[in-house]
Amino acid sequence: MRLLIVLPAFNEEKTIRGVIERIPAHIEGIDDIAVAVVDDGSTDGTADISRRAGALVLAHSKNMGVGSAFRTGVEHALETEADLMVNIDGDGQFSPEDIPVLIRPLLDGEADMVTASRFIEKDYRPQMTRARFYGNRAMSALISFLVGVRYHDVSCGFRGYTRDVLLHMNLFGRFTYTQETFLDLSFKGVKILEVPVQVRGAREFGKSRVASNLFAYAFQTSKIILRSFRDYKPMLLFGFIALVFLMLSAALAAFLGLHYVYTGTLSPHKWAGFAAGLFFGLGAMAFITGLLADMLGRVRRNQEQILYMLKKNRSIQGAR
Repeated sequence: MRLLIVLPAFNEEKTIRGVIERIPAHIEGIDDIAVAVVDDGSTDGTADISRRAGALVLAHSKNMGVGSAFRTGVEHALETEADLMVNIDGDGQFSPEDIPVLIRPLLDGEADMVTASRFIEKDYRPQMTRARFYGNRAMSALISFLVGVRYHDVSCGFRGYTRDVLLHMNLFGRFTYTQETFLDLSFKGVKILEVPVQVRGAREFGKSRVASNLFAYAFQTSKIILRSFRDYKPMLLFGFIALVFLMLSAALAAFLGLHYVYTGTLSPHKWAGFAAGLFFGLGAMAFITGLLADMLGRVRRNQEQILYMLKKNRSIQGAR
Protein backbone atom coordinates (compact mmCIF):
# COMPACT_ATOMS: atom_id res chain seq x y z
CA MET A 1 0.00 0.00 0.00
CA ARG A 2 1.67 3.18 -1.24
CA LEU A 3 0.90 6.63 0.14
CA LEU A 4 1.96 9.84 -1.59
CA ILE A 5 1.86 13.05 0.43
CA VAL A 6 1.68 16.17 -1.73
CA LEU A 7 2.52 19.65 -0.45
CA PRO A 8 1.62 22.51 -2.82
CA ALA A 9 3.94 25.38 -1.87
CA PHE A 10 4.68 28.93 -2.94
CA ASN A 11 7.42 30.78 -1.02
CA GLU A 12 7.13 28.64 2.11
CA GLU A 13 10.83 28.45 3.05
CA LYS A 14 10.10 29.29 6.70
CA THR A 15 7.70 26.40 7.28
CA ILE A 16 8.19 23.72 4.63
CA ARG A 17 11.03 21.86 6.39
CA GLY A 18 9.07 21.58 9.61
CA VAL A 19 6.03 20.18 7.81
CA ILE A 20 8.08 17.60 5.89
CA GLU A 21 10.06 16.46 8.94
CA ARG A 22 6.89 15.99 11.00
CA ILE A 23 5.31 13.62 8.47
CA PRO A 24 5.10 10.17 10.13
CA ALA A 25 7.72 7.72 8.90
CA HIS A 26 5.45 4.74 9.61
CA ILE A 27 1.67 4.45 9.39
CA GLU A 28 -0.28 1.31 10.17
CA GLY A 29 -1.59 -0.23 6.95
CA ILE A 30 0.88 1.68 4.75
CA ASP A 31 3.97 0.00 3.29
CA ASP A 32 5.58 2.92 1.53
CA ILE A 33 5.37 6.69 2.16
CA ALA A 34 6.63 9.23 -0.37
CA VAL A 35 6.63 13.02 -0.10
CA ALA A 36 6.40 15.40 -3.05
CA VAL A 37 6.50 19.19 -2.85
CA VAL A 38 4.92 21.01 -5.79
CA ASP A 39 6.94 24.22 -5.95
CA ASP A 40 4.56 26.65 -7.65
CA GLY A 41 7.15 29.09 -8.98
CA SER A 42 8.67 30.05 -5.61
CA THR A 43 11.28 32.79 -5.62
CA ASP A 44 12.75 31.87 -2.22
CA GLY A 45 14.48 28.73 -0.96
CA THR A 46 11.39 26.52 -0.82
CA ALA A 47 12.64 24.04 -3.44
CA ASP A 48 16.18 23.64 -2.02
CA ILE A 49 14.96 23.30 1.56
CA SER A 50 12.40 20.69 0.49
CA ARG A 51 15.04 18.62 -1.29
CA ARG A 52 17.35 18.76 1.72
CA ALA A 53 14.46 17.63 3.90
CA GLY A 54 14.09 14.52 1.73
CA ALA A 55 11.12 15.44 -0.48
CA LEU A 56 10.85 15.13 -4.23
CA VAL A 57 10.31 18.57 -5.79
CA LEU A 58 7.96 19.02 -8.74
CA ALA A 59 8.66 22.53 -9.99
CA HIS A 60 6.50 24.96 -11.95
CA SER A 61 8.48 27.50 -13.96
CA LYS A 62 6.12 30.25 -12.76
CA ASN A 63 3.34 30.73 -10.23
CA MET A 64 0.26 29.03 -11.70
CA GLY A 65 -2.06 28.88 -8.70
CA VAL A 66 -2.78 26.28 -6.05
CA GLY A 67 -5.33 24.57 -8.31
CA SER A 68 -2.64 23.88 -10.90
CA ALA A 69 -0.23 22.75 -8.19
CA PHE A 70 -2.81 20.29 -6.90
CA ARG A 71 -3.35 18.84 -10.39
CA THR A 72 0.40 18.36 -10.75
CA GLY A 73 0.36 16.37 -7.51
CA VAL A 74 -2.55 14.23 -8.74
CA GLU A 75 -0.76 13.50 -12.02
CA HIS A 76 2.38 12.46 -10.12
CA ALA A 77 0.34 10.21 -7.82
CA LEU A 78 -1.13 8.40 -10.82
CA GLU A 79 2.22 8.16 -12.60
CA THR A 80 3.90 6.64 -9.54
CA GLU A 81 0.98 4.23 -8.91
CA ALA A 82 0.20 5.55 -5.45
CA ASP A 83 -2.74 3.79 -3.79
CA LEU A 84 -3.59 6.79 -1.63
CA MET A 85 -2.77 10.49 -1.88
CA VAL A 86 -2.86 13.11 0.86
CA ASN A 87 -2.52 16.81 0.13
CA ILE A 88 -1.51 19.12 2.95
CA ASP A 89 -0.59 22.79 2.85
CA GLY A 90 3.05 23.70 3.30
CA ASP A 91 2.37 26.70 5.55
CA GLY A 92 2.19 24.72 8.80
CA GLN A 93 -1.50 25.33 9.57
CA PHE A 94 -2.22 21.58 9.56
CA SER A 95 -0.48 18.96 11.68
CA PRO A 96 1.20 16.18 9.67
CA GLU A 97 0.78 14.00 12.78
CA ASP A 98 -2.94 13.86 11.91
CA ILE A 99 -2.31 12.05 8.60
CA PRO A 100 -2.90 8.55 10.10
CA VAL A 101 -6.23 9.71 11.53
CA LEU A 102 -7.18 11.33 8.23
CA ILE A 103 -6.55 8.28 6.03
CA ARG A 104 -7.93 5.64 8.41
CA PRO A 105 -11.45 5.79 6.80
CA LEU A 106 -9.81 5.23 3.40
CA LEU A 107 -7.90 2.19 4.65
CA ASP A 108 -11.04 0.81 6.32
CA GLY A 109 -13.13 1.30 3.17
CA GLU A 110 -15.48 3.77 4.87
CA ALA A 111 -14.89 6.55 2.34
CA ASP A 112 -13.32 7.28 -1.04
CA MET A 113 -12.26 10.82 -0.12
CA VAL A 114 -11.68 12.29 3.32
CA THR A 115 -11.30 15.94 4.18
CA ALA A 116 -10.18 17.53 7.41
CA SER A 117 -12.97 19.61 8.92
CA ARG A 118 -12.23 22.65 11.04
CA PHE A 119 -15.84 23.36 11.95
CA ILE A 120 -17.68 20.06 12.44
CA GLU A 121 -16.55 19.97 16.10
CA LYS A 122 -17.06 23.21 18.04
CA ASP A 123 -14.03 22.51 20.27
CA TYR A 124 -11.79 22.32 17.19
CA ARG A 125 -12.80 25.60 15.60
CA PRO A 126 -9.67 27.71 14.96
CA GLN A 127 -9.31 31.35 15.78
CA MET A 128 -9.99 33.44 12.67
CA THR A 129 -11.62 36.69 11.69
CA ARG A 130 -15.41 36.85 11.53
CA ALA A 131 -15.25 37.54 7.81
CA ARG A 132 -13.26 34.35 7.14
CA PHE A 133 -15.40 32.25 9.51
CA TYR A 134 -18.74 33.31 8.04
CA GLY A 135 -17.29 33.24 4.54
CA ASN A 136 -16.36 29.58 5.06
CA ARG A 137 -19.80 28.82 6.47
CA ALA A 138 -21.54 30.50 3.54
CA MET A 139 -19.42 28.62 1.02
CA SER A 140 -20.08 25.30 2.77
CA ALA A 141 -23.82 26.02 2.82
CA LEU A 142 -23.79 26.83 -0.90
CA ILE A 143 -21.86 23.68 -1.86
CA SER A 144 -24.12 21.59 0.39
CA PHE A 145 -27.18 23.04 -1.35
CA LEU A 146 -25.79 22.33 -4.81
CA VAL A 147 -24.84 18.70 -4.14
CA GLY A 148 -27.64 17.84 -1.70
CA VAL A 149 -25.33 16.68 1.12
CA ARG A 150 -24.51 18.61 4.30
CA TYR A 151 -20.85 19.57 4.56
CA HIS A 152 -19.26 21.77 7.22
CA ASP A 153 -15.90 22.68 5.66
CA VAL A 154 -15.37 22.69 1.88
CA SER A 155 -12.31 24.96 1.80
CA CYS A 156 -9.83 22.92 3.83
CA GLY A 157 -6.46 22.11 2.23
CA PHE A 158 -5.85 18.82 4.10
CA ARG A 159 -7.44 15.84 2.34
CA GLY A 160 -6.97 12.21 1.37
CA TYR A 161 -8.01 10.29 -1.75
CA THR A 162 -8.02 6.73 -3.04
CA ARG A 163 -6.42 5.98 -6.39
CA ASP A 164 -9.81 5.31 -7.98
CA VAL A 165 -11.01 8.79 -6.98
CA LEU A 166 -7.90 10.35 -8.51
CA LEU A 167 -8.69 8.52 -11.76
CA HIS A 168 -12.24 9.92 -11.71
CA MET A 169 -11.14 13.48 -10.94
CA ASN A 170 -11.26 16.13 -13.67
CA LEU A 171 -10.49 19.65 -12.47
CA PHE A 172 -9.85 22.86 -14.39
CA GLY A 173 -9.53 25.74 -11.89
CA ARG A 174 -6.10 27.34 -11.47
CA PHE A 175 -6.96 29.62 -8.56
CA THR A 176 -8.04 26.86 -6.15
CA TYR A 177 -9.27 23.27 -6.16
CA THR A 178 -11.08 22.85 -2.84
CA GLN A 179 -14.69 23.63 -3.79
CA GLU A 180 -14.35 22.29 -7.34
CA THR A 181 -13.21 18.93 -5.95
CA PHE A 182 -16.34 18.67 -3.79
CA LEU A 183 -18.58 19.48 -6.74
CA ASP A 184 -16.81 17.23 -9.23
CA LEU A 185 -16.70 14.18 -6.96
CA SER A 186 -20.07 14.66 -5.27
CA PHE A 187 -21.87 14.76 -8.61
CA LYS A 188 -20.05 11.51 -9.51
CA GLY A 189 -21.33 9.75 -6.40
CA VAL A 190 -18.01 9.57 -4.55
CA LYS A 191 -18.39 8.91 -0.82
CA ILE A 192 -16.85 11.88 1.01
CA LEU A 193 -16.25 11.89 4.75
CA GLU A 194 -15.30 14.83 6.99
CA VAL A 195 -12.77 14.08 9.74
CA PRO A 196 -12.56 16.62 12.58
CA VAL A 197 -9.02 17.90 13.22
CA GLN A 198 -7.60 20.78 15.19
CA VAL A 199 -5.64 23.29 13.10
CA ARG A 200 -3.91 26.61 13.43
CA GLY A 201 -6.34 29.41 12.58
CA ALA A 202 -3.77 31.61 10.87
CA ARG A 203 -0.41 31.25 9.18
CA GLU A 204 2.62 31.51 11.43
CA PHE A 205 4.46 33.54 8.77
CA GLY A 206 3.08 35.82 6.09
CA LYS A 207 -0.44 35.96 4.66
CA SER A 208 -2.53 33.42 2.79
CA ARG A 209 -1.87 33.52 -0.96
CA VAL A 210 -5.40 32.27 -1.65
CA ALA A 211 -7.63 34.02 0.87
CA SER A 212 -5.74 37.24 1.61
CA ASN A 213 -8.39 39.19 -0.30
CA LEU A 214 -11.81 37.79 0.59
CA PHE A 215 -13.58 39.62 -2.23
CA ALA A 216 -11.17 38.26 -4.84
CA TYR A 217 -11.42 34.80 -3.26
CA ALA A 218 -15.23 34.89 -3.33
CA PHE A 219 -15.20 36.05 -6.96
CA GLN A 220 -12.80 33.35 -8.12
CA THR A 221 -14.51 30.51 -6.25
CA SER A 222 -17.92 31.71 -7.45
CA LYS A 223 -16.73 31.34 -11.04
CA ILE A 224 -15.62 27.77 -10.35
CA ILE A 225 -18.93 26.93 -8.68
CA LEU A 226 -20.98 28.49 -11.47
CA ARG A 227 -19.05 26.59 -14.14
CA SER A 228 -19.38 23.31 -12.25
CA PHE A 229 -23.10 23.86 -11.74
CA ARG A 230 -23.43 24.71 -15.45
CA ASP A 231 -21.69 21.44 -16.34
CA TYR A 232 -23.47 19.11 -13.90
CA LYS A 233 -26.91 20.72 -13.35
CA PRO A 234 -27.54 22.78 -16.52
CA MET A 235 -31.33 22.38 -16.60
CA LEU A 236 -31.64 23.56 -13.02
CA LEU A 237 -29.42 26.59 -13.68
CA PHE A 238 -30.85 27.64 -17.03
CA GLY A 239 -34.35 26.54 -16.05
CA PHE A 240 -34.23 28.94 -13.10
CA ILE A 241 -33.04 31.76 -15.36
CA ALA A 242 -35.80 30.94 -17.88
CA LEU A 243 -38.41 30.91 -15.11
CA VAL A 244 -37.36 34.35 -13.89
CA PHE A 245 -37.62 35.83 -17.40
CA LEU A 246 -40.96 34.13 -18.12
CA MET A 247 -42.43 35.33 -14.82
CA LEU A 248 -41.37 38.89 -15.65
CA SER A 249 -42.92 38.50 -19.10
CA ALA A 250 -46.18 37.19 -17.62
CA ALA A 251 -46.33 39.99 -15.03
CA LEU A 252 -45.83 42.69 -17.66
CA ALA A 253 -48.35 41.08 -20.00
CA ALA A 254 -50.90 40.84 -17.19
CA PHE A 255 -50.32 44.49 -16.30
CA LEU A 256 -50.87 45.57 -19.90
CA GLY A 257 -53.93 43.33 -20.24
CA LEU A 258 -55.57 44.72 -17.12
CA HIS A 259 -54.79 48.25 -18.27
CA TYR A 260 -56.51 47.51 -21.59
CA VAL A 261 -59.56 45.99 -19.87
CA TYR A 262 -60.06 49.04 -17.67
CA THR A 263 -59.19 51.78 -20.20
CA GLY A 264 -59.82 50.22 -23.61
CA THR A 265 -56.43 51.35 -24.86
CA LEU A 266 -52.81 50.18 -24.64
CA SER A 267 -51.43 53.72 -24.30
CA PRO A 268 -49.41 54.93 -22.53
CA HIS A 269 -48.07 51.49 -21.51
CA LYS A 270 -47.22 49.92 -24.84
CA TRP A 271 -43.69 49.60 -23.50
CA ALA A 272 -44.95 46.82 -21.22
CA GLY A 273 -45.94 44.76 -24.24
CA PHE A 274 -42.52 45.17 -25.86
CA ALA A 275 -40.79 44.38 -22.57
CA ALA A 276 -43.00 41.30 -22.07
CA GLY A 277 -42.05 40.07 -25.55
CA LEU A 278 -38.35 40.68 -24.83
CA PHE A 279 -38.42 38.76 -21.53
CA PHE A 280 -40.42 35.94 -23.15
CA GLY A 281 -37.77 35.66 -25.84
CA LEU A 282 -34.96 35.65 -23.28
CA GLY A 283 -36.77 33.01 -21.23
CA ALA A 284 -37.23 30.80 -24.29
CA MET A 285 -33.55 31.22 -25.19
CA ALA A 286 -32.47 30.31 -21.63
CA PHE A 287 -34.68 27.20 -21.70
CA ILE A 288 -33.29 26.09 -25.07
CA THR A 289 -29.76 26.74 -23.81
CA GLY A 290 -30.51 24.50 -20.82
CA LEU A 291 -31.71 21.72 -23.13
CA LEU A 292 -28.57 21.99 -25.26
CA ALA A 293 -26.31 22.14 -22.17
CA ASP A 294 -28.06 19.07 -20.75
CA MET A 295 -27.44 17.22 -24.01
CA LEU A 296 -23.78 18.26 -23.98
CA GLY A 297 -23.61 17.22 -20.33
CA ARG A 298 -24.61 13.68 -21.31
CA VAL A 299 -21.84 13.67 -23.91
CA ARG A 300 -19.35 14.99 -21.35
CA ARG A 301 -20.31 12.30 -18.83
CA ASN A 302 -19.70 9.63 -21.45
CA GLN A 303 -16.35 11.23 -22.29
CA GLU A 304 -15.36 11.34 -18.63
CA GLN A 305 -16.21 7.65 -18.26
CA ILE A 306 -14.11 6.85 -21.33
CA LEU A 307 -11.28 8.99 -19.93
CA TYR A 308 -11.55 7.15 -16.58
CA MET A 309 -11.29 3.77 -18.32
CA LEU A 310 -8.31 4.94 -20.37
CA LYS A 311 -6.53 6.18 -17.24
CA LYS A 312 -7.32 2.95 -15.41
CA ASN A 313 -6.14 0.72 -18.25
CA ARG A 314 -2.95 2.75 -18.59
CA SER A 315 -2.25 2.42 -14.87
CA ILE A 316 -2.86 -1.35 -15.01
CA GLN A 317 -0.51 -1.72 -17.98
CA GLY A 318 2.09 0.40 -16.18
CA ALA A 319 1.86 -1.85 -13.13
CA ARG A 320 2.49 -4.91 -15.31
